Amino acid sequence: MENENMVLEIPYGTRDFLPREAAEKRALETRLARLFGGWGYDEIVTPTIEYLDNLTLSGGSVLEPHMFKLFDRTNRTLALRHEMTTPLARVASSRLKDEPLPLKLFAVGPVFRYEQSQTGRQCEFYQAGVELMGSPSPAADAEVLALCVETLRAAGLKDFRLYLGQVEFINGIMEQYPLTEAQQAELRSYLEKRNLVALEKAVDAMQIPVPAKQALKKLPLLSGGEEMLEQAYGMALSEKSRRALDNLSAIYRLLKAYGVADAVQFDLGIIRDFGYYTGMVFEGYAPGLGFSLCGGGRYDHLLSSFGNPCPATGFAVGIERLLLARAAQGGAAQTAATGVYVGYAAGRDASAIEKALALRAEGRQVELAMRPQSEQEAKRSADARQAAVVYVA
Repeated sequence: MENENMVLEIPYGTRDFLPREAAEKRALETRLARLFGGWGYDEIVTPTIEYLDNLTLSGGSVLEPHMFKLFDRTNRTLALRHEMTTPLARVASSRLKDEPLPLKLFAVGPVFRYEQSQTGRQCEFYQAGVELMGSPSPAADAEVLALCVETLRAAGLKDFRLYLGQVEFINGIMEQYPLTEAQQAELRSYLEKRNLVALEKAVDAMQIPVPAKQALKKLPLLSGGEEMLEQAYGMALSEKSRRALDNLSAIYRLLKAYGVADAVQFDLGIIRDFGYYTGMVFEGYAPGLGFSLCGGGRYDHLLSSFGNPCPATGFAVGIERLLLARAAQGGAAQTAATGVYVGYAAGRDASAIEKALALRAEGRQVELAMRPQSEQEAKRSADARQAAVVYVA
């Protein structure tokens, strides 16, 4: 028959989480939600589907070709959310606009981008993130960074680093020299993709002084500790770039107070892949993985797009990527405690049900046998489920 040869496929870029994978994912999400709540952040749940106009108000148009789009009954264009920040900004600017500031929110859920599927990133993937809205100060950025470090630690990672940059530093450096807007956009694109070869070729082709070319080529190489900031000050001829470095210095001083400065390194060549960032930006990496674990930054103009000017900063982490990184570092899965399997002899089903209910009332995870078994059969069933056995004789 035709059905016997049918392959049960799922859409490109999606995946199934089998029971143990799903349990590990849920346990991590629960742990992170508890962490965010402990830092004073309130959970918010937004629709998986939004009007495309809302998702592309500020910078999202860059990613529009990667969005999953569809139409409603009135032919308005909808899209699956491609990240969490824009939907939260929409809610903060509308239903929460009268709440006292700063507003601290977190969200956990799936996001969607049509792109080449790869390890750690499908077209449907899961994120957890926080947004701190209403404070323009370095203290807000430092809290977000410190919470991101604690997030990676809570996920079971021991070896990782956050790389911290500043959008206005790069903007200021480019404005020092006679570059057209098109040239600046081209260089930003190469910086974002870390394409150093293309960056150098583009700079060499520009009709600008040699010192300017040297400075622009050096941008992706400005990585290191506090001593690197001193070197960057020597390149910063504009007030904009110097203010950006002052901002990073202030943030780093507070990170020391949080006790997380050792997990943070400067990388002034970072440009995030969204168009709405206005200040500090960062990405997190673990050794041996060729992709970022997390990222975020300051986005002071995004809420203005929704009619509610308000400074903001935040980050998001990829759940699947955290799980991969933890496995690569030999970390143990953080799943629920081992369950209990209740087996029973013939005629003892009522007593077994009573025992299962009592164990569940204690908070235990309990599976009840569906038929009478011998004690040895019950033990084999429990072993197959990696559960403890309780036998009602």
